[in-house]
Amino acid sequence: MKGYKNWWLPLSVLILLAGFLNFLFYFDNKYQTPPPYGRSGMIMLSERDLDREQPIFLIDGWMLTDERVTDMFTYIGEFSNLQRGDMWASPHGQACYELTLCYEGDSQVVSVDFPQISSDYTVFMDGYELAEGTGKGRITFLLTPGSHHLLVETLSELGYYSGMYFPPALGTVEAFSRVNNIQSFAYAAAFLLPLVLAVFTLFLWQTGGKLSRCFGLLCCSYALYMFRYFVFLYSMPVAPYWFLVQNLALYCLCFYVVLLTALASESTSGKAWRWMRRVLLILPVVLMLLCLLTPIITWAVWMHGRLTDIYYVFTFFCVAFFAVKGMKKQNWESHYTLTGCAVFGTGLFANLVFSNRFEPIYFFWQFEWCSLLLVLVFGAMMISRSRRLLVENDMLTNHLEEQVKKRTEEVTQLLDERKAFFSDMAHDLKAPVFATRSFIEAIRKSGVGVDAELQGYLDQAEAKQQEMARRLQGLSTINELDKIKGEQIRIAIGEVLSEVYAAYHGEAEVQSVYFVVKQLGEEAFLMAQPEKLNILFENLVYNALKATPRNGSITVSARTKEDKINIIVEDTGCGIPEEELPLVFQRFYVGKSNRKTGTGLGLYIVHSIVTEMGGKISVSSTVGRGTKFIMEFPKDN
Repeated sequence: MKGYKNWWLPLSVLILLAGFLNFLFYFDNKYQTPPPYGRSGMIMLSERDLDREQPIFLIDGWMLTDERVTDMFTYIGEFSNLQRGDMWASPHGQACYELTLCYEGDSQVVSVDFPQISSDYTVFMDGYELAEGTGKGRITFLLTPGSHHLLVETLSELGYYSGMYFPPALGTVEAFSRVNNIQSFAYAAAFLLPLVLAVFTLFLWQTGGKLSRCFGLLCCSYALYMFRYFVFLYSMPVAPYWFLVQNLALYCLCFYVVLLTALASESTSGKAWRWMRRVLLILPVVLMLLCLLTPIITWAVWMHGRLTDIYYVFTFFCVAFFAVKGMKKQNWESHYTLTGCAVFGTGLFANLVFSNRFEPIYFFWQFEWCSLLLVLVFGAMMISRSRRLLVENDMLTNHLEEQVKKRTEEVTQLLDERKAFFSDMAHDLKAPVFATRSFIEAIRKSGVGVDAELQGYLDQAEAKQQEMARRLQGLSTINELDKIKGEQIRIAIGEVLSEVYAAYHGEAEVQSVYFVVKQLGEEAFLMAQPEKLNILFENLVYNALKATPRNGSITVSARTKEDKINIIVEDTGCGIPEEELPLVFQRFYVGKSNRKTGTGLGLYIVHSIVTEMGGKISVSSTVGRGTKFIMEFPKDN
């Protein structure tokens, strides 16, 4: 714990929670309500007792009769079943609870409410049957001065509760209405709030990893556990078997508390977690089997109670173990997990210590309060985690933008240096390359010592010199293209086609080639740099002029389709062989028919310009019939 700075938070929560639970024990506890109290099978009532805002809880003075005892005085809640501490006795069977109500005062309509009877029951008042069923029950009658005999008969065959374990209450309709409204609102909030948190977490399940999924399942487990109130309130058909669902929800709640703490402390890869996980999964299976065996084996109920206490204590030690590990690692979740450990431990302590001494009037059991607070603590952790991740992502995004900007500047500088290098190299190489050509021509003209062998060497040298000259010309062209700066502007297609016709129809006429430009029927616009657009058409049209014979034709046209503009340059020239079509846009590629004069850069430059404008280009050709280039650009609306 050395260096841990957030110890004050779990300590403060622990102190406040202990004070709150102590407050509940005295102010929201049926066992701490004021008199009247029942004694020797009788309870004395007055009109003043019924004028209270809350009902009277019929806890003491009942006479119990079952298969093993007759007229034994007990209080409701003393025994959870008919076993009464004897593990070898049957926890199930028939039982009768009797109490005499002695009333002094004016006659008035009252009700006796049975909040939860885990058995089939029949209620009699003065020998008349007033109610029967399973789960929650209520009788309403006219309370007149004198003595009234209240009899409750129960019959249980399964489950670990039997008879009456939850004290009934007597009061006016108004008093019960007040209590029921508060209870219904409280349990509805406790049921819906975790579901809302689970839905919130659902959006994080794909990105938040195991921690988010675990928290969502924790919320669902708690919501399912709290749903028991409505099961018994509305006497649902599943009420006799709901203890199985309730237990399963509680085991899942404990498991996900441990798992969430382990994940937060980054401790799910060690041997300790693997060993604890086995115990946390095996014990609930054993407990569920014991629940199912209670109708058959008498000691199953007793064993279930002892193992449940062991399971809760083991769960708490698991949570404490991982909370301390997270605290030692000084991870950001440590103050949440340690706070959750304090809350969970307090709830388990209250559940064990105040057993058969506490039952809420308006709100929740102490363990339910602690579980709800635990859900809120982990909910705060998930919200804090999401906020931290957003901040980190924002910082990472800003840092990434800075890094991209820095790298872009470095790459731009490198490209500028490379362009300058190639420009200087092309300029410096022109003199020796063309000087070599002059020397070759001088040797040819002199004819001194030029035999057939030397003539062959001169031819090879001249071919290499011409290739080098074309390459230098290509480098010069690229350098000139790179010097064109400025942003793209909005250009009308009609103006572009008119300028193309004005620039090239004269040269086409000199070569006896028909040059046709077909305008669009409607105006359309695209974004481009005018200088690069001129270079694009210059390369395409001059290539077409070189390939087209006399009396041939070159057609430049445009058409629009939805948000695209197509510009087509088509000729009736010699065409391009099919095997060369995939290669024509490659840098320095020269076709067989053009190797003496071509640089291999014209169509490469065309392709680069089209791509830079956000378009694409394709070519189709038939040898002897002509070639068609189709360029597709995004339309600027």
